[in-house]
Amino acid sequence: MKTLTKTMVEHATKIARAVKANAFLVCVDITPEIIALADEIKKNTAVIFVTRENEQLPNDIDIFAKKLDIPNVNLTRLGKIKIAVAKGIVLGLFKKGDKIVALSGVPKFGYPDSVFVIDVGKEFEILTSDFISDVLEDIQPEVFNAVLNLACELAAQGREYRKVGTIFVLGDDEKVMQLSQQMIINPFLGYSEEQLNILNPELEETIKEFSAIDGAFVIKENGVLVTAGRHLNAAPDIRDLPSGLGSRHIAAAGITSVTKSVAFVISESSGNVSVFKNGKLFVTIEKPID
Repeated sequence: MKTLTKTMVEHATKIARAVKANAFLVCVDITPEIIALADEIKKNTAVIFVTRENEQLPNDIDIFAKKLDIPNVNLTRLGKIKIAVAKGIVLGLFKKGDKIVALSGVPKFGYPDSVFVIDVGKEFEILTSDFISDVLEDIQPEVFNAVLNLACELAAQGREYRKVGTIFVLGDDEKVMQLSQQMIINPFLGYSEEQLNILNPELEETIKEFSAIDGAFVIKENGVLVTAGRHLNAAPDIRDLPSGLGSRHIAAAGITSVTKSVAFVISESSGNVSVFKNGKLFVTIEKPID
């Protein structure tokens, strides 16, 4: 498969040059062939490896390439790319108008077989300068990444073999609390902020346990959990939303339309993860068909 890998990378590189790509995403297993070819790619555009959490880049590519982590769960190839681009936008790596070439493949096969060209301004239609400045000003990128990872894990794995549907509302917590009401006793009341930070891996099982409760999680921009089991009261203009969205998606659109928060919705029926900002759908990451 070395010849196929080389051929795919060579064609992807030509495409990247032709469209004047701002970045080259490598969404396949890191092999000696990929390392050798990545060194060639970097002469023309920035190289970014999409890797699993805690996976490190080899030293010979770490010196020139960046990395974007994705959750360690089963994802479609397009799902991987969407997560990588969404995180890259929040991290400031990509902006509206950028073109990205992504080299992808099926992990179990171990070689690339697809090339995607992504126009960030069209694929992520709600991108504006206000969107980017709001996210970068009001939400810490590492917290955004942690919540997105957690949402994808819950969507893929469920909780104790049961499907999960919930909402994580991140940022502008004081206004979110004003526009919502508690459905249960706040399970996070009385703990220190250090104990309640979503970046603390020891909290993961607790969050997954409370995900079975109706209502939304509210999280501060720095990752501190404020509450769970929260009913969101704000109603959006549904004319701006795609048809077929459920009550959680409508609630997420509503709360983000009147606050500076970002909402992550896990659909219990489909297992998809949708992210809302400014009352509009930012990205949907589809769950693979079993």
